[in-house]
Amino acid sequence: MANPLVEFKNVKKRFAHLVVLDGVSLKVELGESVVIIGASGSGKSVLLKHIVGLLRPDDGEVYFDGVRIDLLPEKDLMPFRRRCGFLFQMSALFDSLNVGENIAFPLQEHTKKSKDEIAEIVRQKLSMVGLSGIEKKMPGELSGGQKKRVALARAIALDPELILYDEPTTGLDPIRADVINELIIKLQRELHTTSISVTHDMQSAFKIANRIVMLHEGKIIIDGSPDQIKTTDNDIVRRFVLGEADERELAALK
Repeated sequence: MANPLVEFKNVKKRFAHLVVLDGVSLKVELGESVVIIGASGSGKSVLLKHIVGLLRPDDGEVYFDGVRIDLLPEKDLMPFRRRCGFLFQMSALFDSLNVGENIAFPLQEHTKKSKDEIAEIVRQKLSMVGLSGIEKKMPGELSGGQKKRVALARAIALDPELILYDEPTTGLDPIRADVINELIIKLQRELHTTSISVTHDMQSAFKIANRIVMLHEGKIIIDGSPDQIKTTDNDIVRRFVLGEADERELAALK
């Protein structure tokens, strides 16, 4: 059998006295769209950062396509990072570069393509996210939704096998958020990518996922299809999905 594209084995991570990941084991197979949900501070973004080596576990193992990556030196991580696209929560565009230059940046850094080849790829990626012809605009001229789409075009510039989405709909109104959801589905279909998304947005999660995982107090407490998440009798999961505070949290307000 083929290796999972991403695998965590009993991963533990703490920051000072705060335990963020407490023995997390997870497999993500090629072609899946996995959404990780959980309260703020539950370790969702921390999990993503382990996949690209921005964080290393205190204990446990992280694998990418069968290769253990958590022990690799920085220089040996680069080939794996090139196989990943990362959409950051706040888009993380370079304010001093125009749209075309932002998307071209990973191509200039990691390939030997000519200026004309890079320009054509930039054009193609902007077309994929529905923003043809805005290469010369600066990030400051864009709306929040447009920034997300430009950041997504940059994330797919190197034709990654895996795309990591960190809160892809944060800060967007429901219509713009749905545009991002549709783009995630479109890229999954057209580029045949695997995706891992972290989000608080349950409408988005149910739309883009074929599998949803919930982190709570450093552990995975449920892993199933969207339908299984919707119908679970796990009270923690149910309240998170419905956006309901528990009695202790409400009592603290009195």
